[in-house]
Amino acid sequence: MLEPDARAADLGDPCADDDLARPERDLPPVVDGGVGDDVRPRVEVADRGPERCIPCFVAVDVIDRMVEMPESVEVVPARGDAELVHAVERYVQRNPESKRLHEARAQFMPGGNTRSVLHVEPFPLTIVRAEGAQIWDADGHEYLDFLGEFTAGLYGHSNPVILDAIRAALDDGIVLGAPNRYELTLAEALCSRFPSIDLVRFCNSGTEANVMAISLARAVTGRSKILVFDGAYHGGVLYFRHGESPLNYPAPFVIAEYNDASAAHLVDEDTAAVLVEPMLGSGGVIPGDPAFLRAMRDAASERGALLIFDEVMTSRLAWGGLQEVLGITPDLTTLGKYIGGGLAFGAFGGRRDLMERFDPSRPDALQHAGTFNNAVLTMAAGAAGLTKVLTRDAIARLNALGDRLRERLPDEAHATGYGSMVGLHVEDDERASRVHLGMLERGYSYARRGFVALSLPLTQDDVDGFADALAAELS
Repeated sequence: MLEPDARAADLGDPCADDDLARPERDLPPVVDGGVGDDVRPRVEVADRGPERCIPCFVAVDVIDRMVEMPESVEVVPARGDAELVHAVERYVQRNPESKRLHEARAQFMPGGNTRSVLHVEPFPLTIVRAEGAQIWDADGHEYLDFLGEFTAGLYGHSNPVILDAIRAALDDGIVLGAPNRYELTLAEALCSRFPSIDLVRFCNSGTEANVMAISLARAVTGRSKILVFDGAYHGGVLYFRHGESPLNYPAPFVIAEYNDASAAHLVDEDTAAVLVEPMLGSGGVIPGDPAFLRAMRDAASERGALLIFDEVMTSRLAWGGLQEVLGITPDLTTLGKYIGGGLAFGAFGGRRDLMERFDPSRPDALQHAGTFNNAVLTMAAGAAGLTKVLTRDAIARLNALGDRLRERLPDEAHATGYGSMVGLHVEDDERASRVHLGMLERGYSYARRGFVALSLPLTQDDVDGFADALAAELS
């Protein structure tokens, strides 16, 4: 049974607490709006009933609503928060080299950016070095990294076991244009860990993994619709919050409410798949209600649709992912993030009868190409991480640190999550931004909208220090 920390929102209704439940304000799109790499448009969905949201579900970055004057860097907050103005001023004064590099990048990349989620106003820090759980910015400031590269940095920075594997692979040559010896080790490790994966295929990102999974579902079922859930992020072209992104993969998506078991009735004779995260990641680190997830499993089975678990983030939370914790076996599972050992990675796998459709020796084989699907360095790093670093004990220790962090955080943080993934939901948007800037000054880095992912090098003292610093900022 999935048992989140008692201080997290009730599994049956992540907005059940009256202090947390309030409608999202009508604000313009913001860039730092989710865990994944995507600009966040707000497109309303008709006939969906009342909204239920946790404040800062994907926290609004108030500084995105400031006006910046060139050179003078004068900023005017929407509601005149003087403390926030001073915090921004200190940030600018402390980070002149990051500011210079941002402006230089902007000459060649839109907004100085090639990954939307990394942009924050007035400019993001440029990180130049990292080791263990520490990172250093271009102005020489050191931080403890509590962002964990949005779960992809599970192993921390420069893990020696993974570095040795990469160096050994480099010595033997890369870009081989053929099967290599590392992909067998990685595939075997994945199939042995995850209950749903009989066969697996590799790709280059969680986005690609989810696109391939839903494409497979549509091909094998002959159906078109995909049931997804509000607040979900399944990749750069699979983003769902208050509707769909105009850049989304062109499929007929039906958007239902997360953790609402009654959504099962939306699975019909034209539903190819139900695509769901066992815990919302980008959508606020909200654990899935086991009854809701079981209802999706039952509805898919009864009506001939496939159940796809997006465990790109949550697979790190148990030896066999959250599906093992929940005791629910999906038809297909998508993976990504940390499994590449810190290099670009994605994978999808599942039932043998489904995945065998990609067997190239079959006359009716489905095609799945990709120059870097079995990239040598990624296969070597991923295999080393899963077989030598991420043990059951390591997972349990890190989950315990996440539980400790949620327990020690003040009530005003409204911490949610499970294990080593934590969501902070500071109610006032301007306050959340000011607190984030204050935490940077104290030497702690995490996502401005409240996303925290612990990495293996972090210690109990690190976690306690973060909790104490956040309590001081909130007070």
